[in-house]
Formats: sequence, structure tokens, C-alpha cells
Amino acid sequence: MTERSVRHMRHERGAALKETGGRMDMRVLVLLILLLMCGLVSLFSASYYTFQDSGDAYAKVRQQLAGIALGTAALTACSRIPYRFYRRPWVILSLLAGSAALLALVLIPGIGVLANGSRRWLNLAGMSFQPSEFAKFAMIVYMANALCNKGERVRRFFTGLLPVLLVPGVMFLMILEQPNLSTAGSILIVAFVMVAVAGARVHHLGVLGLGGMALGLYYAWSEPYRRERLLSFRDPFAQMSDEGYQLSQSLIAFGSGGLFGMGLGQGRQKTAYLPYPESDFIFASIAEDFGLVGCLCVVALFLAFVYAGLRVALRCPDRFGSLLAAGITAMIGVQAFLNMGVVVGILPTTGLPLPFFSAGGTSVAIFMAAVGVLLNISREDEWRVR
Repeated sequence: MTERSVRHMRHERGAALKETGGRMDMRVLVLLILLLMCGLVSLFSASYYTFQDSGDAYAKVRQQLAGIALGTAALTACSRIPYRFYRRPWVILSLLAGSAALLALVLIPGIGVLANGSRRWLNLAGMSFQPSEFAKFAMIVYMANALCNKGERVRRFFTGLLPVLLVPGVMFLMILEQPNLSTAGSILIVAFVMVAVAGARVHHLGVLGLGGMALGLYYAWSEPYRRERLLSFRDPFAQMSDEGYQLSQSLIAFGSGGLFGMGLGQGRQKTAYLPYPESDFIFASIAEDFGLVGCLCVVALFLAFVYAGLRVALRCPDRFGSLLAAGITAMIGVQAFLNMGVVVGILPTTGLPLPFFSAGGTSVAIFMAAVGVLLNISREDEWRVR
């Protein structure tokens, strides 16, 4: 086959794609639906007992369904918008400026919602909104474009990597002021993953990794309550009356669940002992109700989703689309790993929700919008000549 005929075939396939819009990767969509369905069941099981206070056993589920409805609209729209739209300078600047404005607003007393000593939320039409979730997506779009523009220069440390990491660094500092070390840290981890995917040198990644760990340890040690959390997760039962309480109750829930669990809604820890069973510690509630088997099913779903997302990234012939898909997948995978790691006690206790499971209507809507972008990138497979 001559080069001319290959170009002709590509032109014909490109024309067909413009007419049909390409076919999205249904594996990603099916896994998303399964995650959302399991999330709703788990959320009901973790929160139904609150009807004694609110009079509505489905209150949390209704709020989540409202977020899923909003997310469905966002996913549908984002799956139809060509992902190259996000490469436009005004789009990137708008996302970054909007993120910075929201992160600044949340710190203002009277505007940002104060809860448990932190200002992490804004109230919008009766729904709580966490600006840091939007900032994650803005950071991923910026990083994908910046790394794409750098090209081979990404292999240079001072003129390639460090300038690209300036924006994630600023976001890290702004989110840290809330304070929210776990979310701030997840932004740096996702940025690190994207830099690695872009082809940075291994020893440069090692320097960044060591620097990130040193920075995390410094901030974790800088405040007494963070220091106690860092120390308590090694032996939570020794500090069960203080910083080790949450993790201790979480581990008790895992022990109570055993292999197959106590049954839907039958777990006892969430009713009086386990803090935040519907949000940060929902994985512990899953463990008590559905046992080790249920937990492994949830882990398998997330692993399958990450595999499907990375498959989209690898199959996309466009560098920007590949980096954007990798960033979105990393955002979901990293947050799921950090949440589960905290709940099972392999990471210090932090407040980070489990994607698609933890209560939070706006959070699930933003995640679904990001998956919509991932689905649009998956259409690019149709450009390939097989």
C-alpha cells in the first residue's frame, strides 16, 4: 500500500468520523454506571438510619440522585464537545481563573462554610460545593496542554518540568489554607502522574517524588493535630479516645463484616460509633455490610475503570488527548486509593471522599463531567487505521 493510498484512507476515515461522531468506549460508560449503582446502594446502607433525625431514610440518596441527574447532563454535554476545545487559551485561562476565584472565596468568613475547623465548601442553591474538586479538573486541563506544548523539553528539569508545576503548586498552597492537606496532596500526585506519562526522566521524577514527600511530611508535622494523626494511624487503638478514634472504629467495622458481611443496612458501627459513614468512611460501612467480598468487588470496579481509562489514553493518537485522559483517570484512581488507604489504615487519617460513593451531589457531578470528557477522547480511536 502506497503512502498516498494510506493518506487517502485516513482522509476517508476522518470524513466518516465527522459525520458519525465516532463511537465512544462503552466499557468506560458501563463501569461508570456500575460504580454509580453500587454507590447509591452503599450510600443508602450507610445513611438510612438518619431518618430518626430527618424523618426521611432516603434523604442522602435523594441528594445524590440530584447530583447524578446534574452529572448526567454534564456528562452528555462533555461527551459531545470535542476535547480539543479545552486546548484553547481562553478556555484554559477561564478554568484557572474560575478555580482561583472559588478557592479564594471559600476562605472568606461568611462565604466559605466553616465545618470541623475547615473552610472547604460554598453553598450554591442549597447544595454544598467544594471548589477544590473543580480545581482538580482545571489543573488537569492546564497540565495536559502545558506538557503537550513542552514536547521533548519535558525531559529538562529547570526549563521543562518546574515551570509546568507552578500552577499545581499554587493550587496546593491555596487548598492548604482551608486547610485540606489530603486534597492538596492529591493534586500534586495527579500532576506527578501526568508528568511521568509525558516522558519525564526517571531521576527527575525521583527528585520530585522525594521533594513531594518531604513537603508532605513538613506540613503534616507543622500542626499538632496533623502530627497526632500521622502518629496515630500506626497504632490507632492506643489513641482510641483521641486522634485514633476514627480509624479504630473503621477497623472494627472491617472485623465485624468478616467475609460476606452482616447484610444490607445491618452494620452497627455507623449508627453510633463510626464518624462520617456516608462520606469519608463509606468504605468501612461497605466492609461491615458486605464483607471482604463486597470490598473486593468495589476495588475491582475501580481497577477496571482505571484500566479502561488508561486504555483510552494509550489508544488516543493525539498527545493532548492522551495526557488529558491519563489525568482524568489518575484523578479518580488516586482519590479512590487514598480514601481506601485511609480507611484500612495504611495511610494517615484524612478527609477525602470515595468517588461515586461518598455523599456529595456536586462532587459526583464534576466527576461525571470529567468522565464525559474521557468518553469524548475515546471517540478518537476511530481515527486510527487498523
